[in-house]
Amino acid sequence: MTGGAGFIGSHVVDGYLRRGHRVAVVDNLSTGFRKNVHPKARFYEVDLRNTTRLRQILHREKPDVVNHHAALAEVVRSLRDPLPTLEVNVLATVGLLIACGEIGIRKFLFSSTGGAMYGEPRKIPTDESEPPTPLSPYGLSKMQGEEVIRFYSRFYGFPHLIFRYPNVYGPRQNPKGEAGVVAIFAGLMHGGRAPTIFGDGSKARDYVYVGDLVRANLMGLRRGKNETLNLGWGRKVSDREIFDTLARLLPFREKAIHAPFRKGEVYQIALSARRAARVLGWKPTVRLEAGIRRTLKVAYPALRLA
Repeated sequence: MTGGAGFIGSHVVDGYLRRGHRVAVVDNLSTGFRKNVHPKARFYEVDLRNTTRLRQILHREKPDVVNHHAALAEVVRSLRDPLPTLEVNVLATVGLLIACGEIGIRKFLFSSTGGAMYGEPRKIPTDESEPPTPLSPYGLSKMQGEEVIRFYSRFYGFPHLIFRYPNVYGPRQNPKGEAGVVAIFAGLMHGGRAPTIFGDGSKARDYVYVGDLVRANLMGLRRGKNETLNLGWGRKVSDREIFDTLARLLPFREKAIHAPFRKGEVYQIALSARRAARVLGWKPTVRLEAGIRRTLKVAYPALRLA
């Protein structure tokens, strides 16, 4: 498991361990945290770009399945300086795939992006037939990552499964990162500070609770061969709705700060998961307010929610 000390990856690791699987985690802790890694998982603090060390680990562990969550996942940062994002998300992925081919893995799972992949789609909810038109080097890097996975999957003969994620939220999401509107807004509002909304508040995403993404990664161990699947509710949730929900639950009575819309960010997106329902039997189950309540209870256990 790459990126297994991060927000989503660590939850997937926990889910695999609960099912009785043995898990090894590779993470450089640039955005993840050692405390997120389950004590039953073997942990290697290694940068994905260190291909020599990565090959040594894979040859030692000989995993049946490799789940690749490690990435540089910051839209604005990729616009300022695209080379690190392309290096990590594309070139380092190639090195990982070659090592996987050498040891003969049985399956490769990949966390891609639906939010940044489709740009400004013609139809919402957006399905997998929509041509990728990313607006940022981050979205471009994920699109190229998908292509190199398809190539090396054919080249070495191992099946792959690509998940195009929506906006994911839940416990362990870093409130100080660039991404993660729920965590960022909640952290500021809990501290009595107004969050910044970029634009007029109508910018919208498809929000899915992290536990639902864990279920998809569990199902993907046995189902889905050489597939690319959107995961989402198919419902647009605006920045204003996220702010209003948090303000009601915390409660918070100040107004949000508004700043100009940021270049490279998608204006509105929601993902159709009909193919995931057909291939995996997957549908999201945790609705927005219930998921935000769960998130706040873990992050701020002493807090009494409204």
